[in-house]
Amino acid sequence: MSIISRYPTLRWAVPVAVAGVAVGTTALVSSSAGAAAPLPKRSAAQLLVDLQTADQVAGSGTVVQKADLGLPALPAVGGSGSSDLSSLVSGNHTLRVWYDGRTKVRLALMGTLGESDVIRNGQDLWTWASDSNSATHRRLPAEVTAQDKRPVSDLVNPGLTPQQLADRALAAISPTTLISTDGTARIAGRNAYELVLAPRDRSSLVGQIRIAVDAERKVPLRVQVIGKNATKPALEAGFTQISFATPASSQFTFRPPPGVKLTEGTVPPVAESSKATASAADSEAPTISGTGWTSVVRARMPVTGDGRPSGSSADRPAAELTGILARLPHVSGTWGSGRLLRSNLVTVLLTDDGQVLAGAVAPERLYELAGHPLPAATATP
Repeated sequence: MSIISRYPTLRWAVPVAVAGVAVGTTALVSSSAGAAAPLPKRSAAQLLVDLQTADQVAGSGTVVQKADLGLPALPAVGGSGSSDLSSLVSGNHTLRVWYDGRTKVRLALMGTLGESDVIRNGQDLWTWASDSNSATHRRLPAEVTAQDKRPVSDLVNPGLTPQQLADRALAAISPTTLISTDGTARIAGRNAYELVLAPRDRSSLVGQIRIAVDAERKVPLRVQVIGKNATKPALEAGFTQISFATPASSQFTFRPPPGVKLTEGTVPPVAESSKATASAADSEAPTISGTGWTSVVRARMPVTGDGRPSGSSADRPAAELTGILARLPHVSGTWGSGRLLRSNLVTVLLTDDGQVLAGAVAPERLYELAGHPLPAATATP
């Protein structure tokens, strides 16, 4: 069981969530090399409509992802070359993607010595890690298959493909966002328009999000998240090769290899899941302070009397979390004391009394909020 699954509030502390939203600088340069052919002009508003109304076509391709968030060296973060899905928050990674409608999706993270796969085929949801030869199988509720409009990776892991990152960026569009265009580009051998989203509030750590929109298919080919006052992306995901041919059905059929350690499970129906969430203690539910690009997520993490994460000393997730916290800088002020995780896009404060605050803001904003009581729980986005 991972830290994030054991302590659900910590999912907000994952820096990639800024975009989150699933590799090689050389590959990225080569994917955009060459000038784009002259294209008819399209406004930012037209490109937004293109993205939101594009057909969910079938296809496959190779996605190159680069994360340079400026994170400190931490345990349990594999970095470049790792095939562990948690390593996507740092370093360079290559993913293979197959897609055939909304209920057939496969993502494969290709590591130096292994591979991790996430496969959805109707109600069947599989994950597999080659390095441990372990797999999990879950049956999704029927209403998810019939009604859910999200790709499978949004159900099991922060989005990291260009489509997922674009969806998350578009969800933030409001009076808080400046929207513009910036010429054209050539991505994976295809012509694309460059759409730019930027926060109006300059106190946000995010400078801009750039989305390369395929001129013909209207789907995202590359997404870049650039920090304030930065010239290089802190997070980038783009196709280096893409095909819109329908993948073979065998791509979505998982056959456990010999000797695999298989774990079977179920996902509760939507109604039951909602009841479970509603019955959780208010102190466990995240709240939102502020709006737009500078909003801050606040939550409380279960702790023991001495401030350590709850769980026995033999509890691996608790021990793993304790090790991470010990490596973070200790900070204090009139608000109290705690540990600070700072990156190019997100700042996370974990106070000694168990409060977690995270946002695309400077530490001072988190210190200010930490000095006030945690408000009543609000619906999370």
